[in-house]
Amino acid sequence: MSVPSLTANAVPSDCEELLPPFPTPMAYMPGGGAPAPGVAPVGSQYCVCKVELSVSGQNLLDRDVTSKSDPFCVLFTENNGRWSEYDRTETAVNNLNPAFSKKFVLDYHFEEVQKLKFALFDQDKSSTQLEEHDFLGQFSCSLGTIVSSKKITQPLLLMNDKPAGKGLITVIKYTLDPVWKPFTVPLVSLCDGDVEKPIQVMCYDYDNDGGHDFIGEFQTSVSQMCEARDGIPREFECINPKKQKKKKNYKNSGIIILRSCKINRDYSFLDYILGGCQLMFTVGIDFTASNGNPLDPSSLHYINPMGTNEYLSAIWAVGQIIQDYDSDKMFPALGFGAQLPPDWKVSHEFAINFNPTNPFCSGVDGIAQAYSACLPHIRFYGPTNFSPIVNHVARFAAQATQQQTAMQYFILLIITDGVISDMEETRHAVVQASKLPMSIIIVGVGNADFAAMEFLDGDNRTLRSHTGEEAARDIVQFVPFREFRNAAKETLAKAVLAELPQQVVQYFKHKNLPPTNSEPA
Repeated sequence: MSVPSLTANAVPSDCEELLPPFPTPMAYMPGGGAPAPGVAPVGSQYCVCKVELSVSGQNLLDRDVTSKSDPFCVLFTENNGRWSEYDRTETAVNNLNPAFSKKFVLDYHFEEVQKLKFALFDQDKSSTQLEEHDFLGQFSCSLGTIVSSKKITQPLLLMNDKPAGKGLITVIKYTLDPVWKPFTVPLVSLCDGDVEKPIQVMCYDYDNDGGHDFIGEFQTSVSQMCEARDGIPREFECINPKKQKKKKNYKNSGIIILRSCKINRDYSFLDYILGGCQLMFTVGIDFTASNGNPLDPSSLHYINPMGTNEYLSAIWAVGQIIQDYDSDKMFPALGFGAQLPPDWKVSHEFAINFNPTNPFCSGVDGIAQAYSACLPHIRFYGPTNFSPIVNHVARFAAQATQQQTAMQYFILLIITDGVISDMEETRHAVVQASKLPMSIIIVGVGNADFAAMEFLDGDNRTLRSHTGEEAARDIVQFVPFREFRNAAKETLAKAVLAELPQQVVQYFKHKNLPPTNSEPA
């Protein structure tokens, strides 16, 4: 059923002390530009902007004889023409490609040229004196260059400005003024659906080792947070109770600015079904020669004395579930890869009931009967082309989009035994179909190599067409039948249809189409 959820977009601000939110040199101004009415600019003497720099090295010089260098990085700042050490990282033992966990935190002044020098040394002794350690190279730049670039990778130089081998240094700016991405949380999880229920928000400084430092907290409610909308933010003081007790002049540990917050209704698969959405089921059956002669018991199309084979098992497993979601239970059943009478031309898109103007079969029983009846009248041939049948269903799915309603979603079940012959065309067809109310289920029968089918199933990577265009969403689910030969047919159906409800909801949500008879949120 539909579940209300809250979507929020927050940005922190700080005008007193360091915290992961990067301090702004001016009070928060909605939309930027001049200060908001009634808000006075805050001078730099009251607010210090800070940046956090992360340093890593690559291909450093190896100064040790029996092992690799043990590098550490020292940051120098310039003042009146003189360099002075500002801070240094930990030592990375026996490592020519270190990524230092210690970060350099500096005050940033836009109006000043702040020169920095990063020098790397190989620690040889326990001494803190740098001259006691081997020099590995250095790099100089201004803080403004780093801030404007976010990430810099440059070669390390020796004292004579010659390259320090192939050594590189990378300096990354970690912003202390993040604009956090909007997030969504179910309203029932956040506040049990009670928009007035107190909610405690806590802010931490993240540490890789899990020892996050507490910065501050505040209390609010969903109703208060929802005041942040239509370009008007809501500000909350981030309070550290311990510091508040210790410091008489303590105000806060920064300001959390909530830019927008609203309650959306998330519809479920069941909402769309109850709203009248019909699942339009089409079967595509592989009749290529690699399946074997259907009269031969070794053929994948051979119907055994029990009246079944792997093709029929797949049709029954999927069709018996999907037919409950189609009111007229009339399903197109198409074949591909066979020669058809009377001229015996190869077709990759033919009605298995041999009625091209009405390829519909009545229920799953009708599909099974049409399949069995057509076997003696066709010649298995090839190649194994998927794109014609994918494009066939996609044409109907495209017509359904003209209605701008969540009333039809198309499902193509392809049952095949072999490798796809038109892979580039199929990839393109699937990428285009991913923009439509359509999903593709592929059941591989037999023991062939199904690597191509698994490639189309975008669970682990985003599918791209041969032109590089990415699929809008993952719409292909591939299942090899051999993994379910000895299992109940319900097990196959569950595996095949597992992703379908999510794909239906994902499509209609992306198109901002609620269930047809739904009430407004």
